[in-house]
Amino acid sequence: MGSLDTITLTGLRAFGRHGVFDFERENGQEFVIDLALGVSTKRAARTDDVADTVHYGELAETVVAIVGGEPVNLIETLAHRIADAVMQDERVRFLAVTVHKPQAPIPAQFADVAVTVHAARDPEARR
Repeated sequence: MGSLDTITLTGLRAFGRHGVFDFERENGQEFVIDLALGVSTKRAARTDDVADTVHYGELAETVVAIVGGEPVNLIETLAHRIADAVMQDERVRFLAVTVHKPQAPIPAQFADVAVTVHAARDPEARR
């Protein structure tokens, strides 16, 4: 397959109703998503055609729809849903998806809570 490149989308904000508490489901909150996808961009660079790469605009729309979709208790579940959807594109060889929950209901000061999930098509592709 040759060397892989990385397409990165960071700080994608989406509203969702995920959490274990009723008020999290009722009120909802903003989630922040970071993605790093291992892909080959050689063909896209050669053709200069967005159809030959992972379209990051469409990727963002997919992720926003998942975050805004059916509520789950855990951001681990949400991260795996996103990873599963992104890995549907055969061009993606590996990925890391981080789901941040900056307004998590924690009774202490904190900057962020996040879960990162990794997925790969084959072990050699994973970094």
